[in-house]
Amino acid sequence: MSDRYFSPALFRFLKDLTANNRREWFQENKSRYEEDLKVPALRFVVDFSPHLRRISPHFRADPRPSGGSLFRIYRDVRFSRDKSPYKTHAGLHFRHEAGKDAYTPGFYLHLEPRKSFLGMGLWHPDNPTLKKIRDRIVSDPAAWKKAVGGKNFTEHFKVTGESLKRPPRGFDPEHPLIEVLKLKDFTCFAPLSQKQVTSVGFMDEFAALCKTGSPLVKFICEALGQQY
Repeated sequence: MSDRYFSPALFRFLKDLTANNRREWFQENKSRYEEDLKVPALRFVVDFSPHLRRISPHFRADPRPSGGSLFRIYRDVRFSRDKSPYKTHAGLHFRHEAGKDAYTPGFYLHLEPRKSFLGMGLWHPDNPTLKKIRDRIVSDPAAWKKAVGGKNFTEHFKVTGESLKRPPRGFDPEHPLIEVLKLKDFTCFAPLSQKQVTSVGFMDEFAALCKTGSPLVKFICEALGQQY
């Protein structure tokens, strides 16, 4: 049965938070954060779990209020010039069971006024992890092309991310997939409108997009020796 999870009030809260990113304002409006963002987001996590299991049983929709799929609203400002205490977006990350942090294969929902999107794949992995993915692409280029070259995938997604200026050390500069091998992220994204996010059928649409992009995630998992 379809349901509505997110309302325009969520985006109004985030817009107001952007204009008033101060602890005093947040404390005065914490009930809005709870009612318009946190509660519906955690409900979305719970209800997405059976959809996620159908995509792969090895990813987790974790509804814990702290340390689960919903990222904290509080920014880590220790090493940042920007000392604004709060994030002005909401992030939900559905990680592989083998990972303990954001830098592991997964599916991601980003909610922000006029900048919402669905993302999946692996963002900013360390060098040993990158090498495993690149090695798999070189050893089985057909599998890579099958994962990201299907009609359904290419209609909605394109693999993108930060890229090296030069070919990575130890890889043939003339390799036909050298531009792929130069990537430092293996991710794909689909923009989401506020109308989509606040619609009754958003859960089904989000799950369908995750399924469509899942061959990339599957390829990454296999490259890392993780179950899919």
